[in-house]
Amino acid sequence: MELTRLTKRNHYEEIKDQLQRMIVDGKLKVGDKLPSTKEMSESFGVGRSTTREALSALKAMGLIEIRQGGVCRVIRNAPAEITIPELDYLRMNRETLLELLEARQALEVSNAAAAAVKRTDEDLADFKTIILEMKHSIGQDMEGERTDLLFHLLLAKSAHNTIMLKLFESIANQLETAIREVRRVELYSNQKVAERLYLEHLAIYEAVSKQDAELAAKTMRKHLQHVENILMKYI
Repeated sequence: MELTRLTKRNHYEEIKDQLQRMIVDGKLKVGDKLPSTKEMSESFGVGRSTTREALSALKAMGLIEIRQGGVCRVIRNAPAEITIPELDYLRMNRETLLELLEARQALEVSNAAAAAVKRTDEDLADFKTIILEMKHSIGQDMEGERTDLLFHLLLAKSAHNTIMLKLFESIANQLETAIREVRRVELYSNQKVAERLYLEHLAIYEAVSKQDAELAAKTMRKHLQHVENILMKYI
């Protein structure tokens, strides 16, 4: 498999376009296994995180599958006509999504601060369980999504305010329906991103454990901004 070294570093779109052309032109056929992330990164002259980002984009297009362990295989020779219905929803309702993200940040930052003050020992025990599950699910898209949602729901419950909990559930349900596939492809199946997300959740947990409301709010705000920066590439 011949790859052209890039002229620009850290440009995942160039890698994505080059691999896509090879698949569409038949140089990479359905069933073919791609070289390892390490091999491709060295051939392209970029870091592994850039290559992983390109592979995640190809997965979102329905061209490849990424199995546990990072093995990539071609599954289609042309982009699926409708690979991610949720993406169309995001683009058609961009203003609504931006408002949801803004509302979520305001609410979850408040939840984090409140949880740090009001969490119980039982809440903390539940957090420990979820954090451990998150660590073990790094790189597994569906399991990573499940533990992420549980973490944020537990945080809302740990604020011990029924009104705030209902508000969070309402916003979260609408938001997660819209961005579910993007989250799986771009966040959880990308090892590097998944590792960073785990560390961000761990930092929130530690702030809540220490009952440091200011730090809990700060770490939550930083985490949500990271996620939003990734999502903005799709809307």
